[in-house]
Amino acid sequence: MSKTMIRAATVADLGQITEIYSDAVLNGTASYELEPPTLAEMQARYDNLRAGGFPYLVAADAAGTILGYAYAGPFRTRPAYRFIVEDSVYVMPSAKGRGVGLELLRALIEAVRQLGFRQLVAVIGDGSAESPSVRLHEKLGFRHCGRLQGSGYKRDRWLDTVFMQLELNGGTTLPPDADSLPEKKFRHEM
Repeated sequence: MSKTMIRAATVADLGQITEIYSDAVLNGTASYELEPPTLAEMQARYDNLRAGGFPYLVAADAAGTILGYAYAGPFRTRPAYRFIVEDSVYVMPSAKGRGVGLELLRALIEAVRQLGFRQLVAVIGDGSAESPSVRLHEKLGFRHCGRLQGSGYKRDRWLDTVFMQLELNGGTTLPPDADSLPEKKFRHEM
């Protein structure tokens, strides 16, 4: 993936991010949304994640074109879930198959690890064995941990949702790290 830079997303990137996601909603089955969100909605989602301290990354080419984006956010809202986050990775159609998703997910895993989370979960719509998203997560060490059969209906077919999980920072073998983002947020220190 030469001349591609992975960096933190900015508000200025949201127009291109919205275009990438709109294509995924309209033409793919990874997202179970049926109508693409507006730029204003995408900015609200971005602002909410960034306010929570969660990583939001983009892959940009040398000209500044956003090739893909990835972020992590809460898996569930109840406080006992605070050590687990869910990832999302989307790549523009013309950049698929060029390693953009792999580099984004690698960088996201490292960002999540540095924040002190213990589990990273992928909730993959259309989670068939041949799904590029499933293969991407397998390549980076995620293990299969569940399937909801027929959980979505899109593009005139029933879709399964696959859950995959990557253990980080000692997973469940160590007590919570008091200096981790989830613990600081829990104690209202940020």
